Amino acid sequence: MHAPTGSAKRPLPDLAARRRRDAQRRRLNVAGLRLLLGVVILGSWELTTRLGWVDVFFWSQPSAIADKLWIWITQGTDLGPLWDQVLVTMEETVGGFIVGSILGVIFGVALGRSRLLSDVLGPYIKGANAIPRVVVGALFAVALGLDIRSKIATAAVLVFFVVFFNAFQGVREVDRNLIANARILGAGDRQLTTEILIPSALSWIVASLHTSFGLALVGAVVGELFGATQGLGELIYAAKNNFDTAGVFAGMALLAAMALVAEALITALEDRLIKWRPPVATETRI
Repeated sequence: MHAPTGSAKRPLPDLAARRRRDAQRRRLNVAGLRLLLGVVILGSWELTTRLGWVDVFFWSQPSAIADKLWIWITQGTDLGPLWDQVLVTMEETVGGFIVGSILGVIFGVALGRSRLLSDVLGPYIKGANAIPRVVVGALFAVALGLDIRSKIATAAVLVFFVVFFNAFQGVREVDRNLIANARILGAGDRQLTTEILIPSALSWIVASLHTSFGLALVGAVVGELFGATQGLGELIYAAKNNFDTAGVFAGMALLAAMALVAEALITALEDRLIKWRPPVATETRI
Protein backbone atom coordinates (compact mmCIF):
# COMPACT_ATOMS: atom_id res chain seq x y z
CA MET A 1 0.00 0.00 0.00
CA HIS A 2 1.29 3.40 -0.96
CA ALA A 3 0.38 6.57 0.93
CA PRO A 4 -1.72 9.00 -1.11
CA THR A 5 0.43 11.67 -2.71
CA GLY A 6 -0.37 15.37 -2.77
CA SER A 7 -1.41 15.12 -6.42
CA ALA A 8 -4.39 12.97 -5.39
CA LYS A 9 -5.86 15.93 -3.56
CA ARG A 10 -5.77 18.26 -6.55
CA PRO A 11 -8.96 17.30 -8.47
CA LEU A 12 -11.38 19.27 -6.27
CA PRO A 13 -9.42 22.57 -6.41
CA ASP A 14 -8.85 22.01 -10.12
CA LEU A 15 -12.57 21.44 -10.65
CA ALA A 16 -13.47 24.62 -8.75
CA ALA A 17 -10.93 26.62 -10.73
CA ARG A 18 -12.25 25.20 -14.00
CA ARG A 19 -15.81 26.11 -13.04
CA ARG A 20 -14.72 29.67 -12.25
CA ARG A 21 -12.97 29.92 -15.60
CA ASP A 22 -16.05 28.55 -17.38
CA ALA A 23 -18.30 31.02 -15.58
CA GLN A 24 -16.00 33.92 -16.44
CA ARG A 25 -15.77 32.78 -20.06
CA ARG A 26 -19.55 32.57 -20.25
CA ARG A 27 -19.95 36.09 -18.82
CA LEU A 28 -17.53 37.42 -21.42
CA ASN A 29 -19.38 35.57 -24.20
CA VAL A 30 -22.73 36.94 -23.04
CA ALA A 31 -21.35 40.48 -22.82
CA GLY A 32 -19.82 40.17 -26.26
CA LEU A 33 -23.02 38.83 -27.82
CA ARG A 34 -25.06 41.58 -26.18
CA LEU A 35 -22.71 44.21 -27.55
CA LEU A 36 -22.77 42.61 -31.00
CA LEU A 37 -26.57 42.49 -31.02
CA GLY A 38 -26.77 46.16 -30.03
CA VAL A 39 -24.30 47.14 -32.76
CA VAL A 40 -26.27 45.15 -35.35
CA ILE A 41 -29.59 46.70 -34.36
CA LEU A 42 -28.32 50.27 -34.20
CA GLY A 43 -26.15 49.86 -37.29
CA SER A 44 -29.04 48.41 -39.31
CA TRP A 45 -31.31 51.21 -38.11
CA GLU A 46 -28.78 53.90 -39.07
CA LEU A 47 -28.02 52.28 -42.42
CA THR A 48 -31.65 51.82 -43.47
CA THR A 49 -32.50 55.43 -42.62
CA ARG A 50 -29.48 56.79 -44.54
CA LEU A 51 -30.40 54.65 -47.57
CA GLY A 52 -33.95 55.95 -47.41
CA TRP A 53 -35.54 52.58 -46.74
CA VAL A 54 -36.94 53.86 -43.41
CA ASP A 55 -38.50 57.30 -43.09
CA VAL A 56 -36.35 59.42 -40.76
CA PHE A 57 -39.28 61.74 -40.02
CA PHE A 58 -41.24 58.96 -38.32
CA TRP A 59 -38.46 56.75 -36.92
CA SER A 60 -35.47 59.11 -36.56
CA GLN A 61 -32.01 57.51 -36.49
CA PRO A 62 -29.45 56.58 -33.80
CA SER A 63 -27.07 59.42 -34.70
CA ALA A 64 -29.86 62.00 -34.37
CA ILE A 65 -30.95 60.49 -31.05
CA ALA A 66 -27.37 60.64 -29.76
CA ASP A 67 -27.13 64.28 -30.87
CA LYS A 68 -30.38 65.08 -29.06
CA LEU A 69 -29.15 63.45 -25.86
CA TRP A 70 -25.88 65.39 -26.09
CA ILE A 71 -27.78 68.67 -26.54
CA TRP A 72 -29.98 67.87 -23.54
CA ILE A 73 -26.95 67.02 -21.41
CA THR A 74 -24.83 70.01 -22.38
CA GLN A 75 -27.45 72.71 -23.07
CA GLY A 76 -30.50 71.49 -21.17
CA THR A 77 -34.05 70.89 -22.39
CA ASP A 78 -36.98 73.23 -23.02
CA LEU A 79 -38.23 72.30 -19.54
CA GLY A 80 -34.92 72.96 -17.79
CA PRO A 81 -31.77 70.93 -17.02
CA LEU A 82 -32.02 67.29 -18.08
CA TRP A 83 -31.03 65.95 -14.67
CA ASP A 84 -33.96 67.81 -13.08
CA GLN A 85 -36.35 65.96 -15.40
CA VAL A 86 -34.69 62.63 -14.59
CA LEU A 87 -34.82 63.37 -10.85
CA VAL A 88 -38.52 64.30 -10.94
CA THR A 89 -39.48 61.09 -12.76
CA MET A 90 -37.23 59.04 -10.47
CA GLU A 91 -38.85 60.52 -7.35
CA GLU A 92 -42.32 59.70 -8.67
CA THR A 93 -41.25 56.19 -9.68
CA VAL A 94 -39.47 55.32 -6.44
CA GLY A 95 -42.32 56.77 -4.38
CA GLY A 96 -44.93 54.72 -6.23
CA PHE A 97 -42.70 51.64 -6.14
CA ILE A 98 -42.25 51.83 -2.36
CA VAL A 99 -45.92 52.57 -1.59
CA GLY A 100 -47.24 49.93 -3.96
CA SER A 101 -44.76 47.29 -2.78
CA ILE A 102 -45.48 47.84 0.92
CA LEU A 103 -49.26 47.77 0.43
CA GLY A 104 -48.99 44.75 -1.88
CA VAL A 105 -46.97 42.77 0.67
CA ILE A 106 -49.28 43.71 3.56
CA PHE A 107 -52.50 42.84 1.75
CA GLY A 108 -51.00 39.79 0.04
CA VAL A 109 -49.77 38.28 3.32
CA ALA A 110 -52.99 39.19 5.15
CA LEU A 111 -55.28 37.64 2.54
CA GLY A 112 -52.93 34.71 2.03
CA ARG A 113 -53.16 33.90 5.75
CA SER A 114 -56.92 34.34 6.06
CA ARG A 115 -59.20 32.36 3.78
CA LEU A 116 -62.18 34.36 5.01
CA LEU A 117 -60.59 37.65 4.01
CA SER A 118 -59.53 36.29 0.64
CA ASP A 119 -63.03 34.95 -0.06
CA VAL A 120 -64.67 38.26 0.90
CA LEU A 121 -62.21 40.68 -0.74
CA GLY A 122 -61.12 38.49 -3.65
CA PRO A 123 -63.83 39.58 -6.14
CA TYR A 124 -63.26 43.26 -5.33
CA ILE A 125 -59.50 42.99 -5.86
CA LYS A 126 -59.94 41.11 -9.12
CA GLY A 127 -62.48 43.69 -10.29
CA ALA A 128 -60.14 46.56 -9.39
CA ASN A 129 -57.28 44.82 -11.19
CA ALA A 130 -59.42 44.66 -14.36
CA ILE A 131 -59.82 48.46 -14.50
CA PRO A 132 -57.49 49.98 -17.14
CA ARG A 133 -54.67 51.86 -15.45
CA VAL A 134 -55.03 54.80 -17.81
CA VAL A 135 -58.51 55.42 -16.38
CA VAL A 136 -57.12 55.29 -12.84
CA GLY A 137 -54.37 57.73 -13.80
CA ALA A 138 -56.95 60.17 -15.15
CA LEU A 139 -58.96 59.86 -11.93
CA PHE A 140 -55.91 60.56 -9.78
CA ALA A 141 -55.02 63.58 -11.94
CA VAL A 142 -58.50 65.02 -11.30
CA ALA A 143 -58.70 64.10 -7.61
CA LEU A 144 -55.12 64.78 -6.49
CA GLY A 145 -54.07 67.47 -8.93
CA LEU A 146 -51.09 67.58 -11.23
CA ASP A 147 -48.39 67.52 -8.57
CA ILE A 148 -46.26 64.55 -7.53
CA ARG A 149 -49.06 62.90 -5.53
CA SER A 150 -51.07 61.87 -8.56
CA LYS A 151 -47.99 60.36 -10.25
CA ILE A 152 -47.02 58.41 -7.15
CA ALA A 153 -50.60 57.14 -6.78
CA THR A 154 -50.72 55.99 -10.42
CA ALA A 155 -47.37 54.23 -10.11
CA ALA A 156 -48.38 52.64 -6.80
CA VAL A 157 -51.53 51.16 -8.33
CA LEU A 158 -49.56 49.47 -11.09
CA VAL A 159 -47.07 48.06 -8.59
CA PHE A 160 -49.64 47.00 -5.98
CA PHE A 161 -51.38 44.27 -7.92
CA VAL A 162 -48.19 42.59 -9.15
CA VAL A 163 -46.70 42.46 -5.66
CA PHE A 164 -50.02 41.54 -4.06
CA PHE A 165 -50.68 38.49 -6.21
CA ASN A 166 -47.11 37.24 -5.79
CA ALA A 167 -47.15 37.73 -2.02
CA PHE A 168 -50.58 36.09 -1.80
CA GLN A 169 -49.50 33.07 -3.83
CA GLY A 170 -46.19 32.84 -1.97
CA VAL A 171 -47.98 32.63 1.38
CA ARG A 172 -50.41 30.04 0.01
CA GLU A 173 -47.49 27.92 -1.22
CA VAL A 174 -45.91 27.63 2.25
CA ASP A 175 -45.78 24.03 3.47
CA ARG A 176 -48.78 23.40 5.73
CA ASN A 177 -46.76 20.90 7.77
CA LEU A 178 -44.20 23.61 8.52
CA ILE A 179 -46.95 25.87 9.80
CA ALA A 180 -48.47 23.08 11.88
CA ASN A 181 -45.10 22.24 13.43
CA ALA A 182 -44.54 25.90 14.28
CA ARG A 183 -47.94 25.99 15.96
CA ILE A 184 -47.11 22.89 17.97
CA LEU A 185 -43.87 24.53 19.14
CA GLY A 186 -45.88 27.48 20.42
CA ALA A 187 -45.43 30.05 17.64
CA GLY A 188 -47.96 32.86 17.83
CA ASP A 189 -49.54 34.67 14.89
CA ARG A 190 -46.86 37.34 14.85
CA GLN A 191 -43.99 34.84 14.93
CA LEU A 192 -45.70 32.72 12.32
CA THR A 193 -45.97 35.70 9.99
CA THR A 194 -42.51 37.19 10.49
CA GLU A 195 -40.48 33.98 10.84
CA ILE A 196 -42.33 31.48 8.63
CA LEU A 197 -44.71 33.03 6.11
CA ILE A 198 -42.84 36.12 4.95
CA PRO A 199 -39.40 34.42 4.68
CA SER A 200 -40.98 31.52 2.79
CA ALA A 201 -42.76 33.89 0.40
CA LEU A 202 -39.74 36.18 0.03
CA SER A 203 -38.58 34.65 -3.24
CA TRP A 204 -42.06 35.27 -4.72
CA ILE A 205 -42.13 38.85 -3.45
CA VAL A 206 -38.62 39.75 -4.62
CA ALA A 207 -39.29 38.19 -8.02
CA SER A 208 -42.28 40.52 -8.43
CA LEU A 209 -40.10 43.57 -7.75
CA HIS A 210 -38.21 43.04 -11.01
CA THR A 211 -41.41 43.65 -12.97
CA SER A 212 -42.85 46.16 -10.52
CA PHE A 213 -40.20 48.86 -10.93
CA GLY A 214 -40.76 48.96 -14.68
CA LEU A 215 -44.49 49.30 -14.05
CA ALA A 216 -43.85 52.07 -11.53
CA LEU A 217 -41.86 53.88 -14.20
CA VAL A 218 -44.76 53.43 -16.62
CA GLY A 219 -47.19 54.78 -14.01
CA ALA A 220 -45.05 57.86 -13.37
CA VAL A 221 -44.76 58.62 -17.09
CA VAL A 222 -48.49 58.06 -17.66
CA GLY A 223 -49.23 60.44 -14.79
CA GLU A 224 -46.94 63.05 -16.36
CA LEU A 225 -48.70 62.68 -19.70
CA PHE A 226 -51.99 63.67 -18.04
CA GLY A 227 -50.41 66.93 -16.94
CA ALA A 228 -47.06 68.04 -15.57
CA THR A 229 -44.49 70.78 -15.83
CA GLN A 230 -41.42 68.57 -15.41
CA GLY A 231 -40.33 64.98 -15.91
CA LEU A 232 -39.30 62.67 -18.72
CA GLY A 233 -42.92 61.95 -19.58
CA GLU A 234 -43.59 65.65 -20.11
CA LEU A 235 -40.34 65.90 -22.09
CA ILE A 236 -41.48 63.08 -24.39
CA TYR A 237 -44.95 64.64 -24.68
CA ALA A 238 -43.45 68.00 -25.69
CA ALA A 239 -41.20 66.30 -28.26
CA LYS A 240 -44.21 64.49 -29.70
CA ASN A 241 -46.14 67.75 -30.07
CA ASN A 242 -43.18 69.23 -31.96
CA PHE A 243 -42.90 66.14 -34.24
CA ASP A 244 -39.43 65.60 -32.77
CA THR A 245 -39.06 61.83 -33.05
CA ALA A 246 -35.41 62.03 -32.01
CA GLY A 247 -36.56 63.63 -28.75
CA VAL A 248 -39.18 60.93 -28.23
CA PHE A 249 -36.62 58.15 -28.70
CA ALA A 250 -34.09 60.00 -26.54
CA GLY A 251 -36.62 60.15 -23.71
CA MET A 252 -37.35 56.45 -24.17
CA ALA A 253 -33.62 55.68 -24.02
CA LEU A 254 -33.33 57.55 -20.71
CA LEU A 255 -36.29 55.62 -19.29
CA ALA A 256 -34.71 52.33 -20.40
CA ALA A 257 -31.42 53.30 -18.74
CA MET A 258 -33.24 54.08 -15.48
CA ALA A 259 -35.01 50.73 -15.61
CA LEU A 260 -31.74 48.84 -16.21
CA VAL A 261 -30.02 50.56 -13.27
CA ALA A 262 -32.97 49.74 -11.02
CA GLU A 263 -32.93 46.13 -12.23
CA ALA A 264 -29.27 45.81 -11.26
CA LEU A 265 -29.98 47.22 -7.79
CA ILE A 266 -32.97 44.90 -7.27
CA THR A 267 -30.87 41.92 -8.37
CA ALA A 268 -28.19 42.87 -5.83
CA LEU A 269 -30.90 43.14 -3.15
CA GLU A 270 -32.29 39.76 -4.15
CA ASP A 271 -28.87 38.12 -3.90
CA ARG A 272 -28.42 39.63 -0.45
CA LEU A 273 -31.85 38.69 0.91
CA ILE A 274 -32.02 35.17 -0.54
CA LYS A 275 -28.52 33.87 0.13
CA TRP A 276 -29.80 30.33 0.62
CA ARG A 277 -30.88 30.08 -3.01
CA PRO A 278 -28.69 27.66 -4.97
CA PRO A 279 -26.53 29.26 -7.67
CA VAL A 280 -27.84 29.26 -11.20
CA ALA A 281 -26.19 26.73 -13.49
CA THR A 282 -23.75 28.30 -15.92
CA GLU A 283 -25.40 26.58 -18.85
CA THR A 284 -28.67 24.76 -19.35
CA ARG A 285 -29.01 22.29 -22.17
CA ILE A 286 -32.45 21.44 -23.50
